[in-house]
Amino acid sequence: MKYVMVEHAGSEQPGVLDGDAVLLLDATDLTEVIAGPAEVVDKIPYSEGILRAPLRRFRRDILCTGWNYWDHFEESKGKREGQDVDRPEHPTFFTKGPDVVIGPYDDIAWDPAISAKWDYEAEVALVIGKTGKNIPVDEALGHVWGYMLANDVSQRDLQRAHGGQWLKGKSIDDTMPLGPWIVTADEVGDPQDIHLQCLVNDEVRQDASTRQMAFDVATLISELSFGMTLRPGDLLLTGTPAGIGNAREPQVFLQDGDVIVTRSDKLGSLRNRVTLVGERSESTIKHSEPRSSAPAAKRGRG
Repeated sequence: MKYVMVEHAGSEQPGVLDGDAVLLLDATDLTEVIAGPAEVVDKIPYSEGILRAPLRRFRRDILCTGWNYWDHFEESKGKREGQDVDRPEHPTFFTKGPDVVIGPYDDIAWDPAISAKWDYEAEVALVIGKTGKNIPVDEALGHVWGYMLANDVSQRDLQRAHGGQWLKGKSIDDTMPLGPWIVTADEVGDPQDIHLQCLVNDEVRQDASTRQMAFDVATLISELSFGMTLRPGDLLLTGTPAGIGNAREPQVFLQDGDVIVTRSDKLGSLRNRVTLVGERSESTIKHSEPRSSAPAAKRGRG
């Protein structure tokens, strides 16, 4: 199944794709749906233009994985501005602030005053659906509710400027496309059999399979949950493959007007224009406004 957030009757509402229609659910958002069942309350026509970011309300920062494709790790050697390390023996984790999230077709808020080195990173993201701590590898996939796409748009100069900690260079508001929907784990099947691509202005920049991951999805979940409780609705990005702009010769960074497509054979596609802050469309700004961390009252059934 494919779960979505859609714009309908002046608000964002959760639903399920059903052919050329969306079945609206009796819940505030998909964070609530993940936590428990929801009933169908209405049916509306589907169109790409009504899709919004599947998740906007989080219990914590967005969880992320670095250096999880060895070809990406190797391509950046000597280009980390003195912050090179040996190959890690365990997954590398970091977080992003939740206000980075935008919808699958929203503009990316590009500001050259913030950074001169804007870069793209296509990633598969997963959503936790079952609480767990110290989760064994062989049980880890049972804690996944579903998968979707993300692009971890990064500011490389900020990323290197704060003692090797990546939070600042990964947390600029309105810069991470997410979606276009959440595909349930049962429909995806093997998470190590997903084809992932990133195109910039129709040029393929990244092209990989999740089989190339340094640490597979089950290992990521097991390692992350060691001593740390994962809860329904937690979002984990699983890393990006080779082909980033910072590692190219010469380096290539995102500019105003660039169009980024992040796509997958199993998860759909994102399409986002890099747009100078102040020139983003009013609809994009509206859609990227953060939702309250507290759920609103459910709509009445009818």
